[in-house]
Amino acid sequence: MRIGISVITHANQNIWENGMGQNVFFLAKALKAVPFVRSVVLINVGDQSCMADQVDLGRENLTLLNQEQASDQVDVIIELAGALHHQWLALQRARGKKVVYYCVGQPHAGLIEGTIFGRRGFFPAAGRCDEIWLLPEYIQHASMMRVLNRCPVRQTPYLWSSSFLEKRVQEVTEKGYRYGWDSTQKGPRALRAAIFEPNVSVVKTSSISMLVCDEAYRADREALQMMHVLNTLHMKDHPTMLHFANSLDLVKDHKACFHGRHDVVGFMAQHADAVVSHQWDNEQNYSYMDALYGDYPLVHNSAWLHSFGAGYFYPGFEAAEGGKKLQWASAHHDECLPDQRAATQKLFAALDPVCETNVRTHIQMLKDLCSDAPHLMEAA
Repeated sequence: MRIGISVITHANQNIWENGMGQNVFFLAKALKAVPFVRSVVLINVGDQSCMADQVDLGRENLTLLNQEQASDQVDVIIELAGALHHQWLALQRARGKKVVYYCVGQPHAGLIEGTIFGRRGFFPAAGRCDEIWLLPEYIQHASMMRVLNRCPVRQTPYLWSSSFLEKRVQEVTEKGYRYGWDSTQKGPRALRAAIFEPNVSVVKTSSISMLVCDEAYRADREALQMMHVLNTLHMKDHPTMLHFANSLDLVKDHKACFHGRHDVVGFMAQHADAVVSHQWDNEQNYSYMDALYGDYPLVHNSAWLHSFGAGYFYPGFEAAEGGKKLQWASAHHDECLPDQRAATQKLFAALDPVCETNVRTHIQMLKDLCSDAPHLMEAA
């Protein structure tokens, strides 16, 4: 079996601009571990001839092809990080190829937000794929996706590897910075909290995280030294954002700073030592793993992450409870660190693209997808 995964290239691309780009390589790694997969290639739908600087295709043993070049090089096409041309997909399916739409964005928000907020949207034609693979965090939308796209929907494993993160940590180390929790300073400390939500969709915004920080600060002025809110420059002049921010004690006391976009490693190594997060129906995020890899206290509302015991959990929109957890982390993170590290290692092992469970799941998914083409499952 030969598999192609879609990618999008553009000028000044950076692998840290979103999680989707990394997901491509984690999936490729998992699929290469399937015994009957002969090759995995990347199908480029962008306008550049190479990937982001952080990607070494030779090291990853991957080839970048355009759609025309890929036509005779793939048996299964996975549309993930870039929309493939619908006429090309129709032709490939007519030739007996299988097409999977690998959904890495919250599908309901993606469907409605463009219309509600007057933004450009994208609506793929119904019937363009044979199956949809949904991440576990979106499985509650399976029925909607099945009816909308008129094909089976399956849950696919959530994958993560520290490979890109380790390269970034090495880069900042060479610049003289240190990434990771400073355990030499024992006992309670005033934390510098960073909020990394992108603020481009209602599913991941900074508002509740800001309230969590302010609640902790109101209860204990020594719990928080600074609140850094990233990805907010595009909202800095919006009246609602201004009134909201100016209502917070942290802002009134000049202990809040608003920034543009930064990667977790680069920012944490210089400016922060805790991460506060909030999501709505989007509980699997690579930024969690980035923070946990550095042993930083992570205050979050992801029930999925909480199931591993990782980070400091508060439910739903309970900002007051989140504030208590941030206070607790400021006072007790050092003593909690052994348990946090154990939970993190358990989490990372479950997300490993080539762990036995994930490889076995991909074997079964490919067999189900190609059940009418058994010759594709012959060992490579």
